[in-house]
Amino acid sequence: MGSNQRAGLIVLDAIKDRNQLQTLGVDLLKWENACLHHTDAYDNKSLIVRRGQDFQLKLMFDRELKDNDRVVLQFSFGDKPTKSNGTLVAVNLRSQQGSQCWSAKIANTKGKECLVTVVSPADAAIGKYLLSVKTGANVYNPGNTIYLLFNPWCKADAVFMPSDAERLEYVLNDTGYIYVGSSAKIFEKPWNFGQFEEDVLDSCMYLLDKSGLKPNFRKDPVTVSRTMSALVWLFVRRGVLFGNWSGNYGSGTSPLAWTGSATILQKYYKTKKPICFGQCWVFSGVLTTVMRCLGIPARSVSNFASAHDTQENLKVDIFLNERGEKVDKLTTDSVWNFHVWNDVWMKRSDLPEGFDGWQAIDATPQEISQGIFQCGPSPLKAIRSGEVYLPYDSKFIFAEVNADKVYWLVKNVSGKDKYIKLREETKAIGKNISTKAVGKNTREDITAQYKFLEGSLEERKTMDKACSFLKCSDMVDGRLTSSPLTAGIQLKTDGEKSLWPGNPIDLKIIVSSPSAESWTVSLTASCQLQSYTGKVEANLGFIKQTVQTEGKPAIEIPLNVAADTYIKTLASVEDELLIKVNIIAEVQETGEKVSDELTLTFQYPSIKMPETAKINEAFTCAFVFKNTLAIPLEKSKLYVEGLGFFKMEIFDEGDIRPGGIFKSKIICHPRKAGEKKIIAQLNSMQVKGISVEKIIFITE
Repeated sequence: MGSNQRAGLIVLDAIKDRNQLQTLGVDLLKWENACLHHTDAYDNKSLIVRRGQDFQLKLMFDRELKDNDRVVLQFSFGDKPTKSNGTLVAVNLRSQQGSQCWSAKIANTKGKECLVTVVSPADAAIGKYLLSVKTGANVYNPGNTIYLLFNPWCKADAVFMPSDAERLEYVLNDTGYIYVGSSAKIFEKPWNFGQFEEDVLDSCMYLLDKSGLKPNFRKDPVTVSRTMSALVWLFVRRGVLFGNWSGNYGSGTSPLAWTGSATILQKYYKTKKPICFGQCWVFSGVLTTVMRCLGIPARSVSNFASAHDTQENLKVDIFLNERGEKVDKLTTDSVWNFHVWNDVWMKRSDLPEGFDGWQAIDATPQEISQGIFQCGPSPLKAIRSGEVYLPYDSKFIFAEVNADKVYWLVKNVSGKDKYIKLREETKAIGKNISTKAVGKNTREDITAQYKFLEGSLEERKTMDKACSFLKCSDMVDGRLTSSPLTAGIQLKTDGEKSLWPGNPIDLKIIVSSPSAESWTVSLTASCQLQSYTGKVEANLGFIKQTVQTEGKPAIEIPLNVAADTYIKTLASVEDELLIKVNIIAEVQETGEKVSDELTLTFQYPSIKMPETAKINEAFTCAFVFKNTLAIPLEKSKLYVEGLGFFKMEIFDEGDIRPGGIFKSKIICHPRKAGEKKIIAQLNSMQVKGISVEKIIFITE
């Protein structure tokens, strides 16, 4: 080929390049798309859309689009995106079809602008996608990020939830309650989930990346929720929170101090290090935030009198010594006064038909599942019907709400421990299972979703079915034990079930006998300070007394503990504690034994706050607290947080004397109208977790 011919080709190529379409810009139409995809509340500058639902982009070219122009949209995520593993999706606007079942089409053109409609499949991998536009040999990389989330509004999505009210509650509501206390005294703990706050979505995406989940598994809410149940707590230094139940939190933040999830996730994303510290309600609150943020409907669920059955025999064995005190070293099982986990909503295409809907997951590390601490998702329908063979971890969750509680007396006979069965409670576990009601600031009891009515025919059939898959027996540590005779006497207690810190414990133990005969009754009662997990922090005292019934209908025996006995321990342990009273009575003539248990919870003063404000108009939020207790509150700290107002602030109040009043204030700048919540929480050495919320109405 001559030089003139070569020069001619170069000129033709230059002309061809000049005529080749070039992309000059992309408008993600963030606001328009966000409103349609219910993502407008996210504090994020990028486009956030939900899978299975179309969204629009506006492309700007260097000239008008021609019929023969080839325009390809590319969506990619991960370090090395490829079409083969689904991390690179290419969609040709002319053919309207792309890889991985994505599609796109030109909606209309106007001059050099082109409006494009894109649809991702309803089972697309969720994640953080980068957009590029390819026109011939030209590739335009604007650096635009598009977050793709699960879609509870899309019928084809596995997380589809048909009710508008439930989607509003379980996906879009960024505040709520977590229920704590005991079955006899339930407290609501206000919690800011804050799934739309700054950096929270990026924190969730960072967790997805750290999980190592393959792209195909990012499509599946079953796998994603199970993985997140492992990553919310510290797992191989990748998780969000350190779990700590030691009662000593000086090297971090006490679990009782947190008022919401956003501060935790923001700090985690900024530092890329686990945050100190969490316990079950904190793990649950954060997991609710992560699930709602990713688009999976979720709720925090509290189970009162929650069993931790380590032997999978549907029995929780509690050992008491001859003073009536719980023996921790013998008690491998435990009953938590409350335990908080999560329910997530999804279809279960991996299971036989009939197990769609709510699934239980748990981020609190209790038992190993498939090599690591993770739990669920387990269908509530499987738990309720005793189908405990179904994945995942249905056996463990079934026991949490259904196990029997067995009390054993440990007696030393000739230098050896003898185990005597005191009583077995078949209705003591899994009580008042609670979550926030849909659309209301009230507690909803969802026990019936987890189990049939105690003692009903259905409940007995369910237990029989579950036992066929479990190791149910009447053995304890391999030693056969004897069953007691039916007791002829009855025990009960009289006195306040709530206790103000600094007040003495004054109870009456009442021994009654239906028989007119005279019996000699040896009675022992112990009083212990315990954590909500059942860990014994201090023995406060016990009484041992022998009484003669002599035909009397009832005999009252006082049990008194001075405040000084428990105040020192209350101040040394940074957990919220409660008092357990165990009573054992033995009829000497017959050997019959009967026992009872009582839980006393502490009662606290309250904090006052304002009620109304105006948008874009600064106002002062004042927090007023009066110490109505008879004891000083040492090293008091006030934690306050208001979504849409301010991030968590900490006020160090020092010591507050009895009758003392302190006032703290913060300047708030409301950005949006509507109902908002401010949460305030006070912790001190003597009392923990004085928590209150105030609904603030922001007007235009």
